[in-house]
Amino acid sequence: MTKLCRSISIFLAVLIILAAASAEAAPAVVQKIRFHQTPEKVRLVFDMTAVPEFDVVLEQDPLRLLIDMPATAGKEALRQVVLNDPFVASVQLQENGPGLVRAVVNLNMTVNHKVFKLAKPNRLVVDLFKLYEQKSEQQIKPGVTYTYWLRSQPFGPVKAHILLVDPKAGFTLQPVLSNGAVQGLETLASMSAGVRAAAAVNGSYFALNGEIIGLMKIDGEIVSSPTIARTAVGIFPDGRIAFDQISWRGDVELGGGKVALSGVNRSRGDDELILYTGYFGAATGTNNYGAEYVVAADGRITAIGQGNTPISAGSVVLSAHGAAARDMAGLKVGDIVTIRQTLGQPWDGTTHALGAGPMLVKEGSVYLTTKTEEFGSDVAGGRAPRTAIGLTKDGKILLVVVDGRQAASAGLTLLEMALFMQELGAEDAMNLDGGGSSEMVINDKVINRPSDGRERKVGNALAVVAGSLAK
Repeated sequence: MTKLCRSISIFLAVLIILAAASAEAAPAVVQKIRFHQTPEKVRLVFDMTAVPEFDVVLEQDPLRLLIDMPATAGKEALRQVVLNDPFVASVQLQENGPGLVRAVVNLNMTVNHKVFKLAKPNRLVVDLFKLYEQKSEQQIKPGVTYTYWLRSQPFGPVKAHILLVDPKAGFTLQPVLSNGAVQGLETLASMSAGVRAAAAVNGSYFALNGEIIGLMKIDGEIVSSPTIARTAVGIFPDGRIAFDQISWRGDVELGGGKVALSGVNRSRGDDELILYTGYFGAATGTNNYGAEYVVAADGRITAIGQGNTPISAGSVVLSAHGAAARDMAGLKVGDIVTIRQTLGQPWDGTTHALGAGPMLVKEGSVYLTTKTEEFGSDVAGGRAPRTAIGLTKDGKILLVVVDGRQAASAGLTLLEMALFMQELGAEDAMNLDGGGSSEMVINDKVINRPSDGRERKVGNALAVVAGSLAK
Protein backbone atom coordinates (compact mmCIF):
# COMPACT_ATOMS: atom_id res chain seq x y z
CA MET A 1 0.00 0.00 0.00
CA THR A 2 2.87 2.36 0.79
CA LYS A 3 4.49 1.64 -2.59
CA LEU A 4 1.17 2.32 -4.34
CA CYS A 5 0.75 5.73 -2.60
CA ARG A 6 4.32 6.64 -3.48
CA SER A 7 3.73 5.73 -7.14
CA ILE A 8 0.54 7.84 -7.25
CA SER A 9 2.37 10.84 -5.72
CA ILE A 10 5.16 10.58 -8.30
CA PHE A 11 2.60 10.27 -11.09
CA LEU A 12 0.71 13.37 -9.88
CA ALA A 13 3.94 15.35 -9.59
CA VAL A 14 4.85 14.43 -13.16
CA LEU A 15 1.39 15.56 -14.34
CA ILE A 16 1.81 18.91 -12.56
CA ILE A 17 5.23 19.46 -14.16
CA LEU A 18 3.88 18.53 -17.59
CA ALA A 19 0.88 20.85 -17.12
CA ALA A 20 3.15 23.72 -16.11
CA ALA A 21 5.43 23.11 -19.07
CA SER A 22 2.40 22.98 -21.36
CA ALA A 23 1.12 26.28 -19.91
CA GLU A 24 4.51 27.90 -20.46
CA ALA A 25 4.59 26.60 -24.02
CA ALA A 26 1.05 27.79 -24.77
CA PRO A 27 1.01 31.06 -26.74
CA ALA A 28 -0.19 34.19 -25.00
CA VAL A 29 -3.70 35.22 -25.96
CA VAL A 30 -5.04 38.79 -26.05
CA GLN A 31 -8.56 38.40 -24.73
CA LYS A 32 -9.87 41.96 -24.57
CA ILE A 33 -8.90 45.64 -24.99
CA ARG A 34 -10.12 48.22 -22.50
CA PHE A 35 -9.38 51.94 -22.11
CA HIS A 36 -9.70 54.81 -19.65
CA GLN A 37 -9.51 58.52 -20.48
CA THR A 38 -8.63 61.62 -18.44
CA PRO A 39 -7.72 65.14 -19.57
CA GLU A 40 -4.05 64.22 -18.99
CA LYS A 41 -3.73 60.74 -20.47
CA VAL A 42 -5.33 57.71 -22.10
CA ARG A 43 -4.71 54.26 -20.62
CA LEU A 44 -5.10 51.19 -22.84
CA VAL A 45 -5.29 47.79 -21.12
CA PHE A 46 -4.79 44.50 -22.99
CA ASP A 47 -6.20 41.62 -20.90
CA MET A 48 -4.05 38.53 -21.67
CA THR A 49 -3.51 34.96 -20.57
CA ALA A 50 0.18 35.80 -20.27
CA VAL A 51 2.28 38.83 -21.20
CA PRO A 52 5.28 38.02 -23.42
CA GLU A 53 8.19 40.30 -24.32
CA PHE A 54 7.19 43.07 -26.71
CA ASP A 55 8.66 45.72 -29.01
CA VAL A 56 7.36 49.31 -29.16
CA VAL A 57 7.85 51.76 -32.04
CA LEU A 58 6.42 55.29 -32.43
CA GLU A 59 5.95 56.14 -36.11
CA GLN A 60 5.57 59.72 -37.29
CA ASP A 61 4.00 59.24 -40.73
CA PRO A 62 1.36 58.07 -40.18
CA LEU A 63 1.37 59.06 -36.51
CA ARG A 64 0.87 55.81 -34.61
CA LEU A 65 2.27 53.59 -31.86
CA LEU A 66 3.05 49.98 -32.80
CA ILE A 67 3.41 47.15 -30.26
CA ASP A 68 4.58 43.77 -31.62
CA MET A 69 4.53 40.58 -29.53
CA PRO A 70 4.33 36.79 -29.86
CA ALA A 71 0.65 36.12 -29.14
CA THR A 72 -2.69 35.30 -30.65
CA ALA A 73 -5.87 37.30 -30.47
CA GLY A 74 -9.35 36.33 -29.35
CA LYS A 75 -12.33 37.39 -31.47
CA GLU A 76 -13.33 40.20 -29.09
CA ALA A 77 -9.80 41.61 -29.08
CA LEU A 78 -9.66 41.81 -32.88
CA ARG A 79 -12.41 44.42 -33.00
CA GLN A 80 -11.27 48.00 -33.53
CA VAL A 81 -11.74 50.22 -30.47
CA VAL A 82 -12.58 53.84 -31.37
CA LEU A 83 -11.80 56.53 -28.78
CA ASN A 84 -13.56 59.87 -28.80
CA ASP A 85 -10.35 61.64 -27.82
CA PRO A 86 -8.48 64.54 -29.46
CA PHE A 87 -5.14 62.76 -29.02
CA VAL A 88 -5.92 59.05 -29.55
CA ALA A 89 -8.08 58.02 -32.52
CA SER A 90 -8.33 54.24 -32.21
CA VAL A 91 -6.58 51.00 -31.31
CA GLN A 92 -6.75 47.76 -33.25
CA LEU A 93 -5.12 44.34 -32.92
CA GLN A 94 -3.79 42.79 -36.13
CA GLU A 95 -2.48 39.28 -36.78
CA ASN A 96 1.03 39.89 -38.03
CA GLY A 97 2.08 36.36 -38.95
CA PRO A 98 1.87 32.91 -37.33
CA GLY A 99 1.76 33.40 -33.57
CA LEU A 100 2.38 37.16 -33.84
CA VAL A 101 0.09 40.13 -33.21
CA ARG A 102 0.53 43.86 -33.62
CA ALA A 103 -1.36 46.46 -31.63
CA VAL A 104 -1.80 49.60 -33.73
CA VAL A 105 -2.63 52.77 -31.77
CA ASN A 106 -3.63 55.50 -34.23
CA LEU A 107 -2.86 58.97 -32.90
CA ASN A 108 -4.30 62.37 -33.75
CA MET A 109 -1.53 64.27 -31.95
CA THR A 110 1.87 63.51 -30.45
CA VAL A 111 1.96 61.82 -27.04
CA ASN A 112 4.54 60.48 -24.64
CA HIS A 113 4.08 56.77 -23.99
CA LYS A 114 4.87 54.20 -21.33
CA VAL A 115 4.24 50.45 -21.87
CA PHE A 116 4.53 47.96 -19.02
CA LYS A 117 3.29 44.60 -17.68
CA LEU A 118 1.00 43.84 -14.77
CA ALA A 119 0.27 40.44 -13.24
CA LYS A 120 -2.62 38.77 -11.38
CA PRO A 121 -4.46 39.22 -13.69
CA ASN A 122 -2.06 39.45 -16.62
CA ARG A 123 -2.26 42.76 -18.50
CA LEU A 124 -0.23 44.81 -20.92
CA VAL A 125 -0.76 48.49 -20.07
CA VAL A 126 -0.13 51.41 -22.42
CA ASP A 127 -0.18 54.92 -20.92
CA LEU A 128 -0.41 57.72 -23.48
CA PHE A 129 0.43 61.11 -21.94
CA LYS A 130 -1.08 64.02 -23.81
CA LEU A 131 1.30 66.78 -24.84
CA TYR A 132 -0.56 70.06 -24.77
CA GLU A 133 0.01 73.67 -23.90
CA GLN A 134 -2.31 76.58 -23.27
CA LYS A 135 -1.01 80.08 -22.83
CA SER A 136 -2.71 83.43 -22.30
CA GLU A 137 -1.23 86.86 -21.61
CA GLN A 138 -2.76 89.93 -20.04
CA GLN A 139 -1.36 93.39 -19.33
CA ILE A 140 -2.20 94.32 -15.75
CA LYS A 141 -0.67 97.78 -16.01
CA PRO A 142 1.83 99.26 -18.45
CA GLY A 143 5.01 97.46 -17.41
CA VAL A 144 3.30 94.59 -15.58
CA THR A 145 2.24 91.54 -17.61
CA TYR A 146 0.54 88.38 -16.33
CA THR A 147 0.81 85.07 -18.21
CA TYR A 148 -1.17 81.92 -17.46
CA TRP A 149 0.55 78.78 -18.72
CA LEU A 150 -0.91 75.27 -18.65
CA ARG A 151 1.43 72.57 -19.91
CA SER A 152 1.25 68.79 -19.95
CA GLN A 153 4.08 66.78 -18.45
CA PRO A 154 4.63 63.00 -18.23
CA PHE A 155 3.79 63.22 -14.52
CA GLY A 156 0.63 65.32 -15.07
CA PRO A 157 -0.46 68.85 -15.95
CA VAL A 158 1.29 71.91 -14.54
CA LYS A 159 -0.32 75.33 -14.12
CA ALA A 160 2.01 78.33 -13.87
CA HIS A 161 1.23 81.97 -13.12
CA ILE A 162 3.90 84.37 -14.32
CA LEU A 163 4.34 88.09 -13.66
CA LEU A 164 6.84 90.03 -15.73
CA VAL A 165 7.58 93.43 -14.18
CA ASP A 166 9.53 96.20 -15.89
CA PRO A 167 11.21 98.46 -13.30
CA LYS A 168 11.72 101.07 -16.04
CA ALA A 169 7.94 101.48 -16.14
CA GLY A 170 7.98 102.77 -12.56
CA PHE A 171 7.51 99.61 -10.49
CA THR A 172 9.60 98.17 -7.71
CA LEU A 173 9.47 95.31 -5.17
CA GLN A 174 8.65 95.79 -1.51
CA PRO A 175 8.61 93.24 1.33
CA VAL A 176 5.40 93.45 3.37
CA LEU A 177 4.87 92.22 6.93
CA SER A 178 1.60 90.63 8.01
CA ASN A 179 -0.38 93.18 10.03
CA GLY A 180 2.60 95.51 9.74
CA ALA A 181 4.52 93.52 12.35
CA VAL A 182 6.68 90.39 12.62
CA GLN A 183 4.27 88.63 14.93
CA GLY A 184 0.94 87.43 13.58
CA LEU A 185 -0.31 86.15 10.23
CA GLU A 186 -2.40 87.65 7.43
CA THR A 187 -3.67 86.63 3.99
CA LEU A 188 -1.72 87.71 0.94
CA ALA A 189 -4.76 89.47 -0.54
CA SER A 190 -5.11 91.56 2.60
CA MET A 191 -1.41 92.49 2.65
CA SER A 192 -1.52 93.41 -1.04
CA ALA A 193 -4.52 95.67 -0.50
CA GLY A 194 -2.82 97.29 2.49
CA VAL A 195 0.05 98.63 0.36
CA ARG A 196 -2.07 99.16 -2.79
CA ALA A 197 0.08 96.71 -4.73
CA ALA A 198 -0.44 95.99 -8.39
CA ALA A 199 0.39 92.37 -7.56
CA ALA A 200 2.02 90.28 -4.86
CA VAL A 201 3.34 86.80 -4.12
CA ASN A 202 4.08 85.07 -0.84
CA GLY A 203 7.56 85.77 0.50
CA SER A 204 9.97 84.11 2.92
CA TYR A 205 9.63 81.21 5.34
CA PHE A 206 7.93 81.92 8.66
CA ALA A 207 7.07 80.32 11.99
CA LEU A 208 3.52 79.62 13.17
CA ASN A 209 3.48 82.87 15.15
CA GLY A 210 4.59 84.85 12.10
CA GLU A 211 8.26 85.21 13.01
CA ILE A 212 10.37 85.35 9.88
CA ILE A 213 12.83 82.54 9.25
CA GLY A 214 15.68 84.28 7.47
CA LEU A 215 16.61 87.77 6.36
CA MET A 216 14.26 90.69 5.94
CA LYS A 217 15.17 94.33 5.53
CA ILE A 218 12.60 97.09 5.02
CA ASP A 219 13.42 100.71 4.27
CA GLY A 220 17.04 100.23 5.27
CA GLU A 221 16.28 98.57 8.63
CA ILE A 222 16.97 94.92 9.37
CA VAL A 223 13.68 93.41 10.49
CA SER A 224 14.84 89.79 10.79
CA SER A 225 18.28 88.19 10.76
CA PRO A 226 19.29 84.86 9.18
CA THR A 227 20.96 82.12 11.20
CA ILE A 228 22.25 80.37 8.05
CA ALA A 229 23.78 82.07 4.99
CA ARG A 230 20.92 81.53 2.59
CA THR A 231 19.93 83.10 -0.72
CA ALA A 232 18.26 86.49 -0.57
CA VAL A 233 17.01 89.08 -3.03
CA GLY A 234 18.17 92.62 -2.44
CA ILE A 235 16.64 95.82 -3.83
CA PHE A 236 19.02 98.80 -4.03
CA PRO A 237 18.06 102.51 -3.94
CA ASP A 238 18.49 102.81 -7.71
CA GLY A 239 16.05 99.91 -8.27
CA ARG A 240 18.81 97.40 -9.06
CA ILE A 241 18.09 93.84 -7.91
CA ALA A 242 20.67 91.26 -6.84
CA PHE A 243 20.74 87.68 -5.50
CA ASP A 244 23.34 86.15 -3.20
CA GLN A 245 23.85 84.00 -0.13
CA ILE A 246 23.87 86.51 2.72
CA SER A 247 25.19 86.30 6.29
CA TRP A 248 24.35 88.66 9.12
CA ARG A 249 26.47 89.79 12.03
CA GLY A 250 25.69 92.15 14.89
CA ASP A 251 27.05 93.30 18.22
CA VAL A 252 26.51 95.79 21.01
CA GLU A 253 29.44 97.98 22.08
CA LEU A 254 29.47 98.67 25.79
CA GLY A 255 31.79 100.82 27.83
CA GLY A 256 34.07 97.86 28.44
CA GLY A 257 33.82 95.80 25.25
CA LYS A 258 31.40 94.13 22.88
CA VAL A 259 28.64 91.54 23.19
CA ALA A 260 27.58 89.63 20.08
CA LEU A 261 23.94 89.83 19.01
CA SER A 262 22.22 86.46 18.50
CA GLY A 263 19.40 87.69 16.31
CA VAL A 264 16.78 90.31 15.52
CA ASN A 265 13.03 90.16 16.25
CA ARG A 266 12.68 86.49 17.11
CA SER A 267 12.06 84.44 20.26
CA ARG A 268 14.96 84.59 22.70
CA GLY A 269 16.78 81.34 23.49
CA ASP A 270 19.21 80.30 26.20
CA ASP A 271 22.28 82.54 26.59
CA GLU A 272 21.16 84.76 23.71
CA LEU A 273 21.07 88.51 23.16
CA ILE A 274 18.15 89.48 20.89
CA LEU A 275 17.44 92.93 19.46
CA TYR A 276 13.74 93.82 19.38
CA THR A 277 12.59 96.76 17.26
CA GLY A 278 9.24 98.38 16.58
CA TYR A 279 8.70 95.94 13.71
CA PHE A 280 8.38 93.05 16.18
CA GLY A 281 5.20 94.13 17.94
CA ALA A 282 3.97 95.97 21.01
CA ALA A 283 6.27 94.11 23.45
CA THR A 284 9.06 91.52 23.47
CA GLY A 285 6.85 88.68 24.74
CA THR A 286 9.77 87.23 26.74
CA ASN A 287 9.70 85.58 30.17
CA ASN A 288 11.15 87.05 33.37
CA TYR A 289 14.37 84.99 33.30
CA GLY A 290 16.42 87.61 31.48
CA ALA A 291 17.40 91.24 31.55
CA GLU A 292 16.01 93.77 29.10
CA TYR A 293 17.39 97.21 28.26
CA VAL A 294 15.32 99.90 26.56
CA VAL A 295 17.61 101.89 24.28
CA ALA A 296 16.66 105.29 22.84
CA ALA A 297 17.57 106.49 19.35
CA ASP A 298 20.74 108.18 20.68
CA GLY A 299 21.93 104.90 22.25
CA ARG A 300 21.08 105.89 25.81
CA ILE A 301 19.56 103.25 28.13
CA THR A 302 16.29 104.65 29.44
CA ALA A 303 14.92 101.66 31.38
CA ILE A 304 15.90 98.18 32.58
CA GLY A 305 13.46 95.31 33.14
CA GLN A 306 13.24 91.53 33.10
CA GLY A 307 10.70 90.40 30.51
CA ASN A 308 7.87 91.31 28.13
CA THR A 309 9.11 94.87 27.88
CA PRO A 310 6.98 97.30 25.83
CA ILE A 311 8.63 98.52 22.61
CA SER A 312 7.91 102.22 22.32
CA ALA A 313 8.26 104.37 19.21
CA GLY A 314 11.82 105.53 18.65
CA SER A 315 13.31 102.91 20.99
CA VAL A 316 14.57 99.35 20.78
CA VAL A 317 14.95 96.64 23.42
CA LEU A 318 18.03 94.49 24.02
CA SER A 319 16.89 91.23 25.65
CA ALA A 320 19.62 89.13 27.27
CA HIS A 321 19.55 85.70 28.89
CA GLY A 322 22.11 83.56 30.71
CA ALA A 323 25.68 84.19 29.55
CA ALA A 324 24.61 87.23 27.50
CA ALA A 325 22.80 88.69 30.51
CA ARG A 326 25.96 88.32 32.62
CA ASP A 327 27.95 90.15 29.94
CA MET A 328 25.43 93.01 30.05
CA ALA A 329 25.02 93.07 33.85
CA GLY A 330 27.13 96.18 34.43
CA LEU A 331 24.84 98.45 32.40
CA LYS A 332 22.64 101.01 34.14
CA VAL A 333 20.10 103.63 33.14
CA GLY A 334 21.85 106.53 31.43
CA ASP A 335 24.67 104.45 29.95
CA ILE A 336 25.22 104.66 26.20
CA VAL A 337 25.56 101.63 23.94
CA THR A 338 26.23 101.32 20.22
CA ILE A 339 24.30 98.68 18.25
CA ARG A 340 25.92 97.56 14.99
CA GLN A 341 24.65 95.21 12.30
CA THR A 342 26.05 94.27 8.91
CA LEU A 343 25.15 92.13 5.92
CA GLY A 344 28.49 92.88 4.28
CA GLN A 345 29.08 95.03 1.23
CA PRO A 346 27.30 95.91 -0.97
CA TRP A 347 24.26 94.53 0.88
CA ASP A 348 24.50 97.08 3.66
CA GLY A 349 23.42 99.53 0.96
CA THR A 350 20.17 97.73 0.10
CA THR A 351 16.86 99.44 0.76
CA HIS A 352 14.93 96.16 0.99
CA ALA A 353 16.02 92.53 1.23
CA LEU A 354 14.19 89.24 1.62
CA GLY A 355 15.78 85.86 2.25
CA ALA A 356 14.42 82.40 1.43
CA GLY A 357 16.29 80.05 -0.94
CA PRO A 358 17.74 77.99 -2.30
CA MET A 359 19.21 79.61 -5.41
CA LEU A 360 17.77 78.16 -8.62
CA VAL A 361 19.59 79.90 -11.47
CA LYS A 362 22.89 81.79 -11.51
CA GLU A 363 24.31 83.62 -14.52
CA GLY A 364 21.90 81.80 -16.82
CA SER A 365 22.73 78.27 -15.59
CA VAL A 366 20.80 76.01 -13.24
CA TYR A 367 22.49 76.39 -9.85
CA LEU A 368 20.83 74.61 -6.93
CA THR A 369 22.21 75.35 -3.46
CA THR A 370 19.88 73.05 -1.53
CA LYS A 371 22.58 71.22 0.43
CA THR A 372 24.89 74.16 1.12
CA GLU A 373 21.94 76.14 2.48
CA GLU A 374 20.89 73.16 4.64
CA PHE A 375 17.35 72.71 3.35
CA GLY A 376 15.50 69.54 4.35
CA SER A 377 12.86 67.47 2.61
CA ASP A 378 10.10 69.90 3.65
CA VAL A 379 11.47 72.31 1.03
CA ALA A 380 13.54 70.11 -1.27
CA GLY A 381 11.47 66.93 -1.39
CA GLY A 382 9.24 65.95 -4.32
CA ARG A 383 6.83 67.92 -6.46
CA ALA A 384 4.99 70.72 -4.71
CA PRO A 385 3.49 74.15 -5.25
CA ARG A 386 6.40 76.56 -5.78
CA THR A 387 7.00 80.31 -5.76
CA ALA A 388 10.14 81.88 -7.24
CA ILE A 389 11.61 85.22 -8.22
CA GLY A 390 14.03 85.83 -11.06
CA LEU A 391 15.71 88.55 -13.07
CA THR A 392 15.99 88.51 -16.87
CA LYS A 393 19.01 89.60 -18.87
CA ASP A 394 17.31 92.89 -19.77
CA GLY A 395 16.52 93.68 -16.14
CA LYS A 396 12.88 92.62 -15.91
CA ILE A 397 11.59 90.90 -12.76
CA LEU A 398 9.96 87.46 -12.94
CA LEU A 399 7.55 86.42 -10.18
CA VAL A 400 6.31 82.86 -10.72
CA VAL A 401 3.81 80.67 -8.85
CA VAL A 402 3.25 77.04 -9.85
CA ASP A 403 0.18 75.26 -8.47
CA GLY A 404 0.62 71.74 -7.10
CA ARG A 405 -0.72 68.86 -5.01
CA GLN A 406 -3.96 68.74 -7.02
CA ALA A 407 -5.27 66.85 -10.02
CA ALA A 408 -5.27 69.98 -12.18
CA SER A 409 -1.59 70.73 -11.47
CA ALA A 410 1.05 68.34 -10.17
CA GLY A 411 3.59 70.94 -9.05
CA LEU A 412 7.35 70.87 -9.69
CA THR A 413 10.51 69.69 -7.97
CA LEU A 414 13.17 72.29 -7.17
CA LEU A 415 15.18 71.15 -10.19
CA GLU A 416 12.13 71.36 -12.45
CA MET A 417 11.40 74.83 -11.06
CA ALA A 418 14.97 75.89 -11.78
CA LEU A 419 14.70 74.62 -15.35
CA PHE A 420 11.38 76.42 -15.77
CA MET A 421 12.82 79.72 -14.51
CA GLN A 422 15.72 79.28 -16.91
CA GLU A 423 13.26 78.63 -19.75
CA LEU A 424 11.40 81.84 -18.86
CA GLY A 425 14.64 83.76 -19.36
CA ALA A 426 15.91 84.17 -15.80
CA GLU A 427 19.60 84.99 -15.58
CA ASP A 428 19.35 84.64 -11.80
CA ALA A 429 16.52 83.16 -9.75
CA MET A 430 15.76 81.99 -6.22
CA ASN A 431 13.09 79.91 -4.54
CA LEU A 432 10.62 81.50 -2.12
CA ASP A 433 8.34 79.78 0.40
CA GLY A 434 6.11 77.16 -1.23
CA GLY A 435 3.53 74.48 -0.49
CA GLY A 436 0.22 75.79 0.80
CA SER A 437 1.76 79.27 1.07
CA SER A 438 2.35 79.55 -2.71
CA GLU A 439 0.02 82.26 -3.94
CA MET A 440 -0.27 85.12 -6.41
CA VAL A 441 -2.57 88.10 -6.04
CA ILE A 442 -3.29 90.64 -8.79
CA ASN A 443 -5.34 93.75 -8.01
CA ASP A 444 -6.15 92.20 -4.61
CA LYS A 445 -7.64 89.03 -6.17
CA VAL A 446 -6.17 85.53 -5.80
CA ILE A 447 -5.14 84.33 -9.27
CA ASN A 448 -3.88 80.79 -8.61
CA ARG A 449 -5.39 77.84 -6.72
CA PRO A 450 -3.61 77.40 -3.35
CA SER A 451 -3.19 73.73 -2.44
CA ASP A 452 -5.01 74.20 0.89
CA GLY A 453 -8.16 74.98 -1.11
CA ARG A 454 -8.20 78.50 0.35
CA GLU A 455 -5.84 81.33 1.21
CA ARG A 456 -3.35 80.43 3.90
CA LYS A 457 -2.44 83.19 6.34
CA VAL A 458 1.27 83.86 5.93
CA GLY A 459 3.95 85.89 7.67
CA ASN A 460 5.02 88.19 4.85
CA ALA A 461 4.78 88.98 1.16
CA LEU A 462 6.70 90.44 -1.76
CA ALA A 463 4.64 93.17 -3.43
CA VAL A 464 4.89 94.95 -6.78
CA VAL A 465 4.28 98.62 -6.06
CA ALA A 466 4.34 101.77 -8.16
CA GLY A 467 7.13 104.26 -7.61
CA SER A 468 10.90 104.44 -7.54
CA LEU A 469 13.11 103.78 -4.53
CA ALA A 470 15.38 106.67 -5.44
CA LYS A 471 14.73 109.71 -3.27
